[in-house]
Amino acid sequence: MTHSEALKLYDLELLEIGKQADTIRRRINGDRVFYNRNRHINPTNICADHCRFCGFSVHRKNPNPYTMSIDDVVSTAVAAYDRGAKEVHIVSAHNREVGLNWYFDLFRAVKTAVPNIHLKAMTAAEVDFLSREYHLTYDQVLDKMIEVGVDSMPGGGAEIFDEKLREKICGGKVKSADWLKIHELWHSRGRKSNASMLFGHIETREQRVDHLLRIRNLQEKTGGFNALIPLLYQRENNFLDVATPLDSEEILKTIAVSRIILDNIAHIKAYWVGLTVNLALVAQEFGADDLDGTIEKESITSAAGADSKFGIDRQTMIDLIKNAGFKPIERDSLYNEVG
Repeated sequence: MTHSEALKLYDLELLEIGKQADTIRRRINGDRVFYNRNRHINPTNICADHCRFCGFSVHRKNPNPYTMSIDDVVSTAVAAYDRGAKEVHIVSAHNREVGLNWYFDLFRAVKTAVPNIHLKAMTAAEVDFLSREYHLTYDQVLDKMIEVGVDSMPGGGAEIFDEKLREKICGGKVKSADWLKIHELWHSRGRKSNASMLFGHIETREQRVDHLLRIRNLQEKTGGFNALIPLLYQRENNFLDVATPLDSEEILKTIAVSRIILDNIAHIKAYWVGLTVNLALVAQEFGADDLDGTIEKESITSAAGADSKFGIDRQTMIDLIKNAGFKPIERDSLYNEVG
């Protein structure tokens, strides 16, 4: 699919593009909607970068710095595992104050305490930060992640790949080509990751399509992406000053376009944290097949205004999926069905 062909998908009527996306979704995943039992932990919000869309890292609109101790992170992970969590998802800010070993000692301690939990950790942006800050190659950082027990990588830090826009919204952060390179290197080690796209801010449709096609091209090469997560921009406590939120039609079209372009990636996640549960369920009719998970506690998106701070319980997740006419499937982090 060329860029111009992909862009024309947005010109279709909402229900027409939804029908096309749903056909692909049902060919790949039937009537299943996936979720997992997971715990998000964000150990620090002190960040060397200053992304204009971010409401989580400490700045004048969020003047409350914190850094968790390794013991606190471990106890949080253990408690989540005891409640049934199969995954712990650890993403931090780019904190110069804690030192390199804090990151790796933290992961090692979590896996030592709960060896059977899946540890999803370290965005490509974090890998790039540690590489630059401590004069390590990407290979050295990724090998160390595997050594200390990281099982898969989240998709954060991708934002929008267009270089000019990226300079405006997150200049100084990992470059788009380097984000892709880091995931390619991770996949070459036989490891899986997710991809993401932040949309609904000052990007254009053309830039979204360019972003999705770059992900498609890497997936053709490596096959290493489990899922794409289209992340809806949240407007509060940041510096982009977007006056009008994206409407539901444009959100659903973007999810549908993602499904159609990325027919080589098995899963499209309607991340309920940013979309709201109701719209995320509607998105299952527009190409999405996953809601993410129970999460328990969420700090990054809720800091920018999303109503997601305390997660959602498993039975409610199951009931919502059934009521929407789909079959709820609990999965592990690599999309193997659980129980």
